[in-house]
Amino acid sequence: MGEFELIDRYFKRPARRAALGVGDDCALLAPAPGMQLAVSSDMLIEGRHFLSTVDPFKLGHKALAVNLSDLAACGAKPLAFTLALALPQADEAWLDGFSRGLFALADAHDCELIGGDTTRGPLAICITVFGEVPPGQALLRSGARAGDDLYVSGTLGDARLALEVFRGTRSLPQPAFHAARIRMETPTPRVALGLALRGVATAAADISDGLVGDLGHILKASRVGACIDTSIAINLIANRGHLTLGNGQFDAETALECVLAGGDDYELVFTAPPSARSRVKAAALQSETSVTRIGVIEAASGLRLVDATGQPVHRRFASFDHFAS
Repeated sequence: MGEFELIDRYFKRPARRAALGVGDDCALLAPAPGMQLAVSSDMLIEGRHFLSTVDPFKLGHKALAVNLSDLAACGAKPLAFTLALALPQADEAWLDGFSRGLFALADAHDCELIGGDTTRGPLAICITVFGEVPPGQALLRSGARAGDDLYVSGTLGDARLALEVFRGTRSLPQPAFHAARIRMETPTPRVALGLALRGVATAAADISDGLVGDLGHILKASRVGACIDTSIAINLIANRGHLTLGNGQFDAETALECVLAGGDDYELVFTAPPSARSRVKAAALQSETSVTRIGVIEAASGLRLVDATGQPVHRRFASFDHFAS
């Protein structure tokens, strides 16, 4: 099977929203009149971002999900995406599963594939996603203000738990591992929440490398600091429902490490003024996404962690960095 037959069989579809889709040297994409384009790219590399044993259907889902998560953090509505795919070989069974997983999520968000590239090489997936947002309504990292509430969506840390099981550094009861593995392999991009937070949130980012690190991007861009109540944060890990703290497999320190620095969550961290609490709740209900207020934005720079009594937590947490020594 050649390159162009591969594209035709697994990735070519009639253009819907795009003025011109797959098949020419360039695609033509026309956003709605008066809208701004939101554009983001993410790359997934075998052995770095996913295991070689992952179900290709789930990998197709995740490859697009991590990009849609960026649109969600910007409050942008998905329009289209391109796919650059390096393959060791044209494995038809793999391509069938991958393309089905990819298009299942794409169809759920009315986001069409409009072009890209294929080549032979180590397995690598690069997607560029396009969305639209009204001028002045994009959620940015630079809008947080002292006194704002600090929120996260969904749950955090489960993907990190699953990864540690795969690494052999931790064992979990089967129900807990199954739940954690779902979160790692098929994350849910919070697009509906991002759209509902337009005009409500003052700043937002998606949590891909860990809460501490991704919140740090907001703090730096907004020139503020923050305080997180770790007694609230520790309860964000969904697998607390499957695990008992202190049983030799799972403890408070592990839970906090996974929640604050685990990564691969693809939830949103965002800020909003206290006066908007009812609107944040309404956005959560509208998008059918849970949100939790975990702290407050402060004028002084830096991130403070405190316990339930307000006493400082001195342990340091570091998010994932591809090039950290």
